[in-house]
Amino acid sequence: MALMRASSPHARSGDSTGKVMLQVAAATVPGVLALVLYFGIGVLINIALCTATALACESVVMKLRGRPVGFYLRDYSAFVTALLLGIALPPYCAWWLPIIGSAVAIVLAKHLYGGMGYNPFNPAMVGYVVLLISFPVDMTRWVGPAEVIQGAPSIGEAFALVFGNYNVDGFTRATPLEIVRLNESVLLSRLYEMEPVLNQGTIAGLGWETASFGFLVGGLFLLFRRIITWHAPVAMLVTLSFISLLFYDSGSSLSEGSPALHLFSGATMLGAFFIITDPISGATSNKGRLIFGAGVGLLTYVIRAWGAYPDAVAFAVLLMNFAAPTIDNYTVPRTYGHKRPRRATDVEEQ
Repeated sequence: MALMRASSPHARSGDSTGKVMLQVAAATVPGVLALVLYFGIGVLINIALCTATALACESVVMKLRGRPVGFYLRDYSAFVTALLLGIALPPYCAWWLPIIGSAVAIVLAKHLYGGMGYNPFNPAMVGYVVLLISFPVDMTRWVGPAEVIQGAPSIGEAFALVFGNYNVDGFTRATPLEIVRLNESVLLSRLYEMEPVLNQGTIAGLGWETASFGFLVGGLFLLFRRIITWHAPVAMLVTLSFISLLFYDSGSSLSEGSPALHLFSGATMLGAFFIITDPISGATSNKGRLIFGAGVGLLTYVIRAWGAYPDAVAFAVLLMNFAAPTIDNYTVPRTYGHKRPRRATDVEEQ
């Protein structure tokens, strides 16, 4: 019996859920540092508010369910959800936005379905989309890069923007994706010359492209550590590159932007390496992850180009979360000891 147990086809790892989550959090550091460098400490305020709310909600729900609070807090899943949501929110948004978004993510998107391991939708993206649909004006006020607005808000101004009635409009600027999407009058090359956010950047807008490279570096770290697999991120990025190149018209006034703009602006890299790699709400097999990632890449471009939201990663992820069970049904790998793959809906023969 001992020999049989030792030879069973099980993969073992010394990494607990908590250790994995902490490595995911550590991988966001380059991107977060870039965001803070260009957009100021509002990013850190968002993360702090999201984290405090998420941990409080997690504690209350676990207490109500009669579960050991400390044990579940130490898996750090609530912290990572809060971290990703805080990164996605506009810096210096009103304090109640991170609180509402985090509460929705933890209570409704996670625990309403039974907690970690049972949620069909990515909690951070649910929180983000609920906020975007409910408070579209507040959620689209993104602060411009410090170089463009002649310096990021000071610490005093930052807290006044978040907790007071200070007018954030003086610091806000359209994002690169918004600038290109709303343009209908000049060639893309001329637009890049006119817009400071674009002409002070290299390929996809000052600040945004640096943060995207930061999240790319973090994603490569996760791949190196084998925390995630390459299938979903590569499928998403390749599909987004292909479809944006296919519809790129070399820069007319109606152009939706180059592949470089779509790859290194907005939440593309954050989504590719930190959102769609969620093992719970995404596809489970490698073939399924390829399909899942390709679907997110395609939907991201479709919504960006012809939908109502310039940065569509969250919507694309949630739509593919809907499709994940069907994808899994048709991409179940061959089980050890079986001659052919079986669909999840196949009935075992008696």
